[in-house]
Amino acid sequence: MSKTYTSRFLDKTTPPHIITLIALAGLSALSMSIFLPSLPNMAAHFKTDYWVLQMSVAAYFAMNAILQIIIGPISDNLGRRPVILWGLALFTLASIGCIYAPNATIFLLFRMCQAIIVTAMVLSRAIIRDMIPAEQAASMIGYVTMGMAVVPMIGPMIGGVLDETFGWQSSFWLMAIFGAVLFWVCLRDQGETKRATGETLRQQFGHYPELFSSQRFWGYSLASGLTSGAFFAYLGGAPYVGTEIFDLSPSVLGFYFGAPALGYFLGNFVSGRYSIRIGINNMVLYGAIVATVATGLSLLIFGFGFGTPASFFGFMTLVGIGNGMTIPNATSGMLSVRPHIAGTASGLGGALMIGFGAILSALAGLVLADGDSAMPVLWLMVASTAGGLVAALWVIRRAKVIGA
Repeated sequence: MSKTYTSRFLDKTTPPHIITLIALAGLSALSMSIFLPSLPNMAAHFKTDYWVLQMSVAAYFAMNAILQIIIGPISDNLGRRPVILWGLALFTLASIGCIYAPNATIFLLFRMCQAIIVTAMVLSRAIIRDMIPAEQAASMIGYVTMGMAVVPMIGPMIGGVLDETFGWQSSFWLMAIFGAVLFWVCLRDQGETKRATGETLRQQFGHYPELFSSQRFWGYSLASGLTSGAFFAYLGGAPYVGTEIFDLSPSVLGFYFGAPALGYFLGNFVSGRYSIRIGINNMVLYGAIVATVATGLSLLIFGFGFGTPASFFGFMTLVGIGNGMTIPNATSGMLSVRPHIAGTASGLGGALMIGFGAILSALAGLVLADGDSAMPVLWLMVASTAGGLVAALWVIRRAKVIGA
């Protein structure tokens, strides 16, 4: 039986409004990408090598993954509202810490602390699944992340302009201000959607084996993590490709950088419009195919010596479309395998996705070190999306076996 998600904005006696959910997911996405065009200038500011500051991407994703494993069970136990409010408060303080860091080491520590904002992304998805069933959840997650996609699309552009106008610190001031404003909004708007279970945290963490034993959960998680892996490799390698190989300025790089987010916006629209009609498994499969074909074509063009900024960033738009189709539907699938522990499933599934992201982001920085070609990072993207396609096929096969 379908349910209707109803809420009143700034009324905490109802579930959080969709505007609040979009803002929560958007701030989490903004913190990933807004400062990336500034990495070369930040390396100069801290008088260190580029790869050291590039580790702020990989370290952020690694901490992000660890936190998701913890956040899910805690929110299932205590409720969504207090966990989100604490996460926003700590994120705001960590953003200010990044601004005043005296050296690269302290900056990286505060940057890792910023990863607490993943609370917003994990729980915005869990809140939706708290209220409505799987097919509807996939559609609503698609619409929420479609709105969210606008932020990373324009975030690097804004970050590049802010860097050239006010310096790299201005991006972190913007994150701190947004964090404080969103804390106030959630304080007023976010009604609780998950009753306390009464279980101890040890009992709550004890649900993980239930997820580990589910082949469908692993299939959805791997499809999401590996298909999106191309994007994370892009985050780790694109600043180097843009500045060192194509010699782009921070503002121009910021403009190009939004290409996959534009595609993600379109892919989320497709998910929101067609997930109920086509089914989440087919949407996961079609998204993985689009992402794999896009990375493969980009690799071929560079392999034949015709690679340009337009081709490199343009094909990432298609990768974004594939991600926008795969991620919302795979997320809904993994939350629906064991709906009574949706927060735990959201955290673990997100941790796996971000864990792959951390590895691929770090590898992208290493394989590109002192290189003069984008080919190494493109090979990473192809391998990752192809793995996601295999996982999507596995999910469909498993669903047929159990009749799901």
